[in-house]
Amino acid sequence: MTPENFSTIRDLLRYAVTRFNRAQLFFGHGSSNAFDEAAYLILHTLKLPLDKLDPFLDARLLPDEVSAVLKALERRATERVPAAYITNEAWLGDYRFYVDERTIVPRSFIAELIPDQFAPWVEDADGVANILELCTGSGCLPIMLADAFPNAQVDAVDISPDALAVARRNVDDYHLQDRITLIESDLYANVPKKKYDLIVTNPPYVNSGSMDKLPQEYLREPRIALAGGADGMDLVRRIVAGAGERLTKEGVLVVEIGNEREFAEAAFSDLELTWLSTSAGDDMVFLVTADQLK
Repeated sequence: MTPENFSTIRDLLRYAVTRFNRAQLFFGHGSSNAFDEAAYLILHTLKLPLDKLDPFLDARLLPDEVSAVLKALERRATERVPAAYITNEAWLGDYRFYVDERTIVPRSFIAELIPDQFAPWVEDADGVANILELCTGSGCLPIMLADAFPNAQVDAVDISPDALAVARRNVDDYHLQDRITLIESDLYANVPKKKYDLIVTNPPYVNSGSMDKLPQEYLREPRIALAGGADGMDLVRRIVAGAGERLTKEGVLVVEIGNEREFAEAAFSDLELTWLSTSAGDDMVFLVTADQLK
């Protein structure tokens, strides 16, 4: 299609939904359907408010505006690039983050739990002084943690210098340089020898069988941020094994494992995992106390 075929946002939206559906795109990076993803890409490209589609539906567009939108839509449909990599932004709740191909697209059920400060397992949020966040990626969770726990210093760890470069940009954007320390480390290897009130992680946890079946959109992301070994628990085992000596007496470990509950319970059959409720149910995130890890 050429720009001459379109005059309004309504025209582009109708075309995009059909184009996306025919391409059988997978939606798992912020949008759940072709309409929402198309609307997002169109509004973002035109620098319009993302929550105000209706007032602009019949706005007539300039040829260069139509060309810019078509370029974004075609990249999504043809190359199956996640929309976040096209717009260089991703959202978790009310938080906007910069993102590119150096890091996984931010998404985490832990983000839903942070505003409630992991109550009731964390009894005194104001008393939380030190937080460790492992496998930080774009730095989204430590930024949210710093907001939720106002007196805490946050150490955010990733093995990838590329991911940490993205995280640095986000930490700087939120002006949290004085409260978030970014650390290049293979999990605990370079972490300071101190005790943490809270350890949080959304590590690579996709099992090898599921990795082979991932949609093309997910395969655009760094494999190191997804693959968790045969049962998905390779890094999770190391995280749990090292958490006990790094938690304070009343500390807790919070781990996201996606759809891998069966493998997690098999890997940690000696622990009574506490499963936290999220919008996706009670199977995505588990919690373990320092007392359990003694």
